[in-house]
Amino acid sequence: MRRCFVVAAAGVLCALVAGALVGEVAAQQRPASKPEASQAKPEGEMRWAIYVTLAPQWFDPAEVMGQITPFWVLYAMHDALVKPMPGNLMTPSLAESWTVSPDQRVYEFKLREGLKFHNGDPFTAEDVKFSFHRTKGAKILKEKVREITIVDPYRVRFQLNEPFPDFMAFYGTLTTGAGWVVPKKYVEKVGDEGFKKNPIGLGPYRFVSHTPGVELVMEANEGYWRKVPSVKRLVFKVVPEPTTRAAMLKRGEVDVAYMLDAPQALELQKDPSLRLAFSGGIGIAAIDFLDMWDPKSPWADKRVRLAANYALDRRAISELETLGASKPTGSIIPRTFEFALPIEPYPYDPVKAKQLMAEAGYPNGFDGGELHVTPPFFSRGEAVMNYLGALGIKFRMRPMERAAFFAAWAAKKLKGVCVCGSGLYGNAATRMSEIVPSDGTYAYGGYPDIDALYKQQAVETDRKKREAMLHQIQQTLHERVRFAPIFEFLWPSGIGPRVEEPALLLINPYPWSAPLEEVRLKRK
Repeated sequence: MRRCFVVAAAGVLCALVAGALVGEVAAQQRPASKPEASQAKPEGEMRWAIYVTLAPQWFDPAEVMGQITPFWVLYAMHDALVKPMPGNLMTPSLAESWTVSPDQRVYEFKLREGLKFHNGDPFTAEDVKFSFHRTKGAKILKEKVREITIVDPYRVRFQLNEPFPDFMAFYGTLTTGAGWVVPKKYVEKVGDEGFKKNPIGLGPYRFVSHTPGVELVMEANEGYWRKVPSVKRLVFKVVPEPTTRAAMLKRGEVDVAYMLDAPQALELQKDPSLRLAFSGGIGIAAIDFLDMWDPKSPWADKRVRLAANYALDRRAISELETLGASKPTGSIIPRTFEFALPIEPYPYDPVKAKQLMAEAGYPNGFDGGELHVTPPFFSRGEAVMNYLGALGIKFRMRPMERAAFFAAWAAKKLKGVCVCGSGLYGNAATRMSEIVPSDGTYAYGGYPDIDALYKQQAVETDRKKREAMLHQIQQTLHERVRFAPIFEFLWPSGIGPRVEEPALLLINPYPWSAPLEEVRLKRK
């Protein structure tokens, strides 16, 4: 696996590695390790300027629902049986190993012994079972699990209703939070809301304080089983404005400024004391035509959706937003994901777009209603609004705070179109799971034939047959113009002079700092 860490403007292209599948017998061993006394004590404080408000829901793995951003916090305060790590996207962590039965219906995990939660509670199989059952965003996974048996305090067995090739893609990657473990006794004592106020985990950092809308503070867990963290204190500062994030980096108030706009990134390049790094490759920006399922809506006409695709200058949007680093695409699946069908983007052809609009009966456009944007990418929404405006389609942009947006999106309360982004981990099947099947968390409609094929592929154990089914789904979505994919999103972040290792893309693909026990400041 290659790490992509670029200190340049536009030439960022890294090979990403998709989630691996587990075979018939997938025992994976990793030697147990304990922090050694010879390791240096954690020192210093490292600060990040992040671009969205930290929601308390992110402190609880059970609240992960089709988003990847909560793992900013989970990689610090919590740990999982199996998780993406440097060099292995399914690394045994709280589980030392696992096995799969020949009929692929039983998964058994051998747990790491002697671990304790931040409050001193011992980690056992009871916590694993409890954590799985309380997770909210793993509908497909939960439907497949018939029973969880605690074989002994350090061995847990999952019995499936039927073979499910993607069990580990859902359980052992960042597709869901189901494999991330919380302390059963503590949660039962304080309740779900109490847990969010004072989360307790098994991760390399323990919770210190959270000031809503301002910052999250965490301190090193020196007893972390994998290694002693290098940095004593981590601070995530909420700074929604990119100009402010860049200014704080210049003044030395933060050490890493996530996701800078193009003008700020170009300005930072002029300062020799600062570094510019691009990361990403996991998220796809796309237009979801939310109203297309209403037969009275203009978006119900395939020609109108096709016109919208031809109306977008994807390369220009990439230049404007990410200095050209983001790669135009014709699919909602990253090219490097397992089972991905490579689809080229529609060319920018405003003449053809207007012709299609006229054929559909809208030569002068129409009222497109509301245009929603995944926060904080409002400039992307404005660009889309301008391109579609050239066809006479008029929108009203409705900005929302991130948590409110995701709640409204999941509750099916949004209208019009959405310039949305998906960063769901795993492979082509897991990426589609929340937005393509009719019962997906963020799906506002669907096709019965695609629903049936999606269910069929989920239990197909022949890899070639399954790949053919998933390719057929992707080709059908393209032919029906279900979405208007824009680009695979890569963005610039700024790194200050005190930082030796920001840990960006150590896990590839995972575009933020992780694992956080690997971040380092320069020693004086």
